Amino acid sequence: MTYDLKSINLPTLGPGGIRALNALAGNALVGNALVGKLRKDAGLGTLTKEPLDDAPTFTPQLANAAPSLAALDPRMDDARAGFRFPTVADYHAAYRRGALTPVDVAECFLSRWKESEQASPALRGFISMRSDDILAQARASAERWKSGQPIGSFDGVPIAAKDEIDQAGYVTTIGTKLFDGATPAAHDSTAVARMRAAGAVMVGKANMHEIGIGVTGFNQHHGSSRNPYNDAHHTGGSSAGPGCVVGAGLVPMAIGADGGGSIRLPASFCGVVGLKPTFGRVSEHGAAPLCWSVSYLGPLANCARDAALAYEVMSGADARDPNSLGHPGAEIDDHAPRSLAGVTLGVFWPWFRDAKPDVVATCERLLAQMCDRGATLVEVEIPELELTRVAHLVSITSEMLTGMLPHIRDRLGDFGIETQLNIAISRGSSAVDYIHAQRVRTRAIAHFERAFGRCDAIITPASGNTAPRIHPGGGAVSDLTRSMETMRFAFTSNFTGHPAISFPAGYDATGLPIGMQAIGRGWSERLLLRLAAFADTVVERRRPQRYYAPIEV
Repeated sequence: MTYDLKSINLPTLGPGGIRALNALAGNALVGNALVGKLRKDAGLGTLTKEPLDDAPTFTPQLANAAPSLAALDPRMDDARAGFRFPTVADYHAAYRRGALTPVDVAECFLSRWKESEQASPALRGFISMRSDDILAQARASAERWKSGQPIGSFDGVPIAAKDEIDQAGYVTTIGTKLFDGATPAAHDSTAVARMRAAGAVMVGKANMHEIGIGVTGFNQHHGSSRNPYNDAHHTGGSSAGPGCVVGAGLVPMAIGADGGGSIRLPASFCGVVGLKPTFGRVSEHGAAPLCWSVSYLGPLANCARDAALAYEVMSGADARDPNSLGHPGAEIDDHAPRSLAGVTLGVFWPWFRDAKPDVVATCERLLAQMCDRGATLVEVEIPELELTRVAHLVSITSEMLTGMLPHIRDRLGDFGIETQLNIAISRGSSAVDYIHAQRVRTRAIAHFERAFGRCDAIITPASGNTAPRIHPGGGAVSDLTRSMETMRFAFTSNFTGHPAISFPAGYDATGLPIGMQAIGRGWSERLLLRLAAFADTVVERRRPQRYYAPIEV
């Protein structure tokens, strides 16, 4: 089978070039022709040329029944290699010993966060934070620990959430300035509410790429989050802040959202674990409706065990999100990371190797270690990846534009200039394009299900490259060619509904993290977390350049 995923060739533009292109795109005489050329170069004009007669699949519900799952085994995180980040278990151990209280941790967290903001450049992991609320939550947790009655697996642990996810008392800005001065959310999203019920101290709204329409984490309004391993580089987007604050040790876990890699890309670039669950497994209630058929909430964490704990807490049916109905809650068992016997891993080699040499070599090395520990490797084929890429791009941008349509009509100039350009390129998709994209979704699901007939998980790099450099002046950059390289392995599982995970695989020659991705059958998160747990035991983690953990281990 021929590998058909293309590399597109679009110009790289700095702030001046973006402004000029935006001005031209708004010109009635040349705008349509210019945008049409950009769309053609991005492959967006191909869908209607395909002979597609499949019934459209508008939400990627998978046909397989969920497996029965046993309870989490706390032994899972016994062996981790290299630099040791604090875990949820470390926080709880300190509370049980009386060495620290949740109030001590909250006060230290606030101090370390201020330190991260006063540094040059500022880390910019958060958009908003309320110290009074954080301390009040910590005092309540401290009383529970004092009385010997912690309420859940995250009691007293600082946890962040991406800005598109509602937290009571905070404005949900979606990374824009459109909602400056808006009324704060009256209620938590379901994901946040479930974390609070497990005792988590929610510490604010983490930064993000504006409205999620980008993969770097650039934000013109709030400042761009900085990569903890090299602050001259981006964190990846759009869950930039969650990747940043977990990678820098400020929190052991954060809630992200993923429409085209937006959990897994910052996880890869910031050297942490990022899980995108099966479609509907985690309720989207209370998250901004940016791209409803390709969006997922999930955890970013410094180790597989903490990602598993968070996934266990957040998952399960929610009457306020119809897509979650019929999904059981997730109970994660012992991942047995020291052996992968009985696990069959699939690789489509032309796809796997379509990445930068450092990325390929690092991921091949980890794959070989998996096979040394008992995994079986088989070759698989996945057709129509290019068609799937285009269909996903049409779907996510059409849904984002629909969700933001009133603001695009009335306040287009209030968006950042990069976002304005992406909006201009995206507006050319028609209803026919969207329907054709959903016909492609039906085929893409079938292609992956056939591959899963031969393997338990499909292995790829998490991204085609490592974290891109921030523009020296901090301004906007439009590099759609690199954006497609960045998303090369991520978009498929958003489109098909299959779960996927990114976990640390190593570092490139400059010290930037590299992630590996595993894509699984529907409801196979347990297996994906097992693979991530194995990587925890063999990949030597490094201390980040920017490190602000509020406890010592």
